[in-house]
Formats: sequence, C-alpha cells, structure tokens
Amino acid sequence: MIKMSYLVLLNAALWGKTSQSSNYLQSGPELALDGLLTSWTHTNNETNPWWRVDLLKVYRVNRVTITNRPSNGLRINGAVIRYFFDYGATATFSCGAMEGRYMIVHIPGDKKILSLSEAGVYGVPPGNLAVDGAATQSSTFTGWFAEKAIDSNRGLQQNTACSSTLNQTNPWWRLDLRHIYRVSRVVVTNRKDCCTEQMNGAEIRIGNSLENNSNNNPICAVIPAIPAGESYSYSCGGMDGRYVNLIIPGDMKILTLCELEVYGEVNPLNVFVNILRLAVIDFCIAFQRFT
Repeated sequence: MIKMSYLVLLNAALWGKTSQSSNYLQSGPELALDGLLTSWTHTNNETNPWWRVDLLKVYRVNRVTITNRPSNGLRINGAVIRYFFDYGATATFSCGAMEGRYMIVHIPGDKKILSLSEAGVYGVPPGNLAVDGAATQSSTFTGWFAEKAIDSNRGLQQNTACSSTLNQTNPWWRLDLRHIYRVSRVVVTNRKDCCTEQMNGAEIRIGNSLENNSNNNPICAVIPAIPAGESYSYSCGGMDGRYVNLIIPGDMKILTLCELEVYGEVNPLNVFVNILRLAVIDFCIAFQRFT
C-alpha cells in the first residue's frame, strides 16, 4: 500500500553532536539527548559554563525546549534563555525561524554550574523544498515509511529514520513538491550501517507527469554509488517539475533512502498560473452576483 504524509518538525538535536565547557564526573553533554528525565548533564563549578549541540548543518529553528532536572533545579537559573524553571519542568521557547547550526545554553558569571535534563531543537533546513512535500513509495518495509526520507533526519544515529521498500522489481520513491519548481540540485543520503550498494544505479527523475508513477519523467542523474552515511549532491540544471522520483530499475531490488533534499526556486509559470486562477475565481464570483 502506498503511504503519504506531510511535514512534521522533529528534534534535530537528536542526531547532532554535543559538548560542554566541562564534565562533572560521568555527567557528560550527551545525557541531554538520551530521552531520560532521570539523567542530566553537569559542568564543574566554573566561570561562564555552557552546553552546546552542533546540528551538523544550518537549520531554520522553530522552537527550542529545555527540561530542567528534577533535583537541584536552581542551577539553571540565570541562563541566557532568561527563564525560571520549576524542578523537572520543560519550557518551550519560540525562535521565529532563526537560522543556525549551533544551539548553546550559557550561564554568565563566576562559580556557576549548568545542568540540563533534556534539550530539543525543532526546525527544518532552510531552502530544502522537500520538507513541505508529500512522500510515497512503491512498497514499505516494516516501519520504514516514505516520509522518513524527508524528516530532516539523515539517519546517522538510527537507520530506522530511513525509508525502505520491499525486495521487488523496479522499486521507486516519489516526492510531490505540491508546486512546480526549477530544481537546481538534489541531495541524497545513503544508509550508514550496511547494504550501501543497494543505492547503486538509482535514477533521479524530475517532471510533472504521474504516468507510470512519475517514473517516465526526465532523468536528472544516475547514482553510481554513495558511501555509507554520506550525502551526495546532484546538479539538475534548473529542471522544471513537481515530482522528484528515485527508481532502481531491475528485479530483486530494494530502495532505501535516509534523506532526500531538493533545492531550487519557484517556476515563474507557476506564479502566472496562480494569478490566472485567482482572476478566474474573481470573475466567476462577480458573474454570479449579476445573474
């Protein structure tokens, strides 16, 4: 069965890299991303302690969440987020689509300790058209749904963040961008654990036709190989299209995709069509008033 869904903001911090100004005993910076309220980060007593997550690329951040530890919760007071936390409470901060690669929690001053239970950063990579689209695929291996290839998670921490078809003939994955765009490039991320050769020979197709599940649209590129966990960019030279497909021709093939990103700009024809459509609607409304 073909499954379709839309954008959901995920916690980009989960596949980032953490660090902090110092470590008290075994309370390292990674504990703020382990999903547990019974563990927490902890710096030494020092001047200007900080905790940082590197998201590995620039994101347009919608919100940040910080969960305070259930004990000794006063230690976070005075952080640059300027918020008083109840013990064990989670606060959400709107970031208004600020763009950045690093999120830092910092307490200015002498003899300070910074301790966090959990941190979250929710957003999408700027300019990536795929995150606003809808994904489908020819079949689905258990839990490896099509939309996982556009969730902004490149699957570097957990391969279950990837999409995958069953073993079949000519498996395909399709992205509906909802509008016609001039696509400049497509970025494809391969799985990191095993079976990376399954991606070999995949065709990237872009166009406006749904014939043969959009697999008859023109070819942007053919993927010879992508190393484990790597992201390769393919130039499409401004190809026009609403649909972006990956298909692997042949029998007994599996298409696994950990992330697909699409970059480009709105096709001017698409803008004209929308203006024309609105004009027709206005005309029809006016006509109805006088009949």
